[in-house]
Amino acid sequence: MYLDSRRRVRNLLMTLTSLITQLCDLLFQSHVSEAAMSEALTRRTFELYGMLSAGDCDLPEEDDIEDTNKDGLLWERLQTVDRRFWVQEKSVDWWERIVLQTWGDQQWRENFRMTKATFLEICAELTPELRRQTTNMRVPLSVEKRVAIAIWKLATPNCQRSVANQFGVGKSTAGSAIREVCTAIRKVLAPRFLGLFNPQEVINGFAHMGFPNCIGVINSIHIPILCPPHRSSEYMNRKGFFSIGLQGLVDHCGRFTHITAGWSGKMHDARVFRNSSLVPLMRRGDFAGGASSIEINGVTIPPLIIGNPAYPLLPWLMKPFIGYLDPRKELFNHRLSNCWLMVEHAFGRLRARWRALNVRLDASERYLSSMVVACCILHNICETRGETLGVGWVMEAERLSQRYEQPEPVLLENYSQQGTLVREALADYFEQEEGAQE
Repeated sequence: MYLDSRRRVRNLLMTLTSLITQLCDLLFQSHVSEAAMSEALTRRTFELYGMLSAGDCDLPEEDDIEDTNKDGLLWERLQTVDRRFWVQEKSVDWWERIVLQTWGDQQWRENFRMTKATFLEICAELTPELRRQTTNMRVPLSVEKRVAIAIWKLATPNCQRSVANQFGVGKSTAGSAIREVCTAIRKVLAPRFLGLFNPQEVINGFAHMGFPNCIGVINSIHIPILCPPHRSSEYMNRKGFFSIGLQGLVDHCGRFTHITAGWSGKMHDARVFRNSSLVPLMRRGDFAGGASSIEINGVTIPPLIIGNPAYPLLPWLMKPFIGYLDPRKELFNHRLSNCWLMVEHAFGRLRARWRALNVRLDASERYLSSMVVACCILHNICETRGETLGVGWVMEAERLSQRYEQPEPVLLENYSQQGTLVREALADYFEQEEGAQE
């Protein structure tokens, strides 16, 4: 009795193994339809049930069982599955055969916001930092392709997955390329393209606009971001969306000379300004090295920065008069406004080129500031090389940013005594100039 039960159990196991093996054969044959597989499974199952019910299962010979165990037929079938079932093939033809070989400057400018020559120059600068070694395990992406992935991400409002599909790479690969390239741009290109390299040229440029001894104009904007996983309330600005602040100091040509990015959107512009590295540099006189003070109506006028009413009034930071304005104060505000518009235009051109700044940046908190600063550096490169804005770029940026209206600046009534003296002296000087011209 015991032997008979044992024989039937062993026979059952052998029959199950045979059934599963046949099903694997059907699965690995791509031409077999799901209906055929289901029919075969049903037929073999009923056969097995019939054999078990009748009790007429013949026991295989001991040698057959041993050979089957040695061969490991089922394990072999499972180990040799064609990988195409779970590895998605991706095409790289678009980048390698179309973009690199057939696109002209107009297509490069429309899609990458710069010509191919400017793009290749950036790649050459970043190659020592981004070059990766080829190993037996993998062939790394070329520097050009990694830079293209990052610039495409910054130049479009597309999500990271869309960028990855465009270039035929995985989402994580695209994310790594974006992070590494933005970090490299900040490290390698910032010393060359982000700074006040010729203070006297900038002073002369603003003097031509009507404001003496000015080395830059300053303002801040909010960059929309995804909801942070931690301390999200700190990033909620007054307009009700999550953002980080971007404070920029701009020269007379609309190029950024100093950037502060990454502070939470809840923080006031004046607080961001106080915590920026620009303040100690200006106090020590190190930022505008080579620029000297001038004297107007007996008052010493240091190299100046122009800001809006959200900034404090300091000896080296001028802001407009508020409240009741007589003709003298209106004239001062008019002169100041003519220069301050340069920073508004710079931010407009920045967001027109790099459309990712108009929608929520899909990146972790750690890399948000690097992406924003990279956009500013690339903006400076484009402005320096004469890369023009395309028709409709500004309007498109305005359309994309409609969902994220910029918060109005909060007026700050913070006046230093020396700052008041400097502003009054400049107001008197402008009034005297107007009177002399009449």
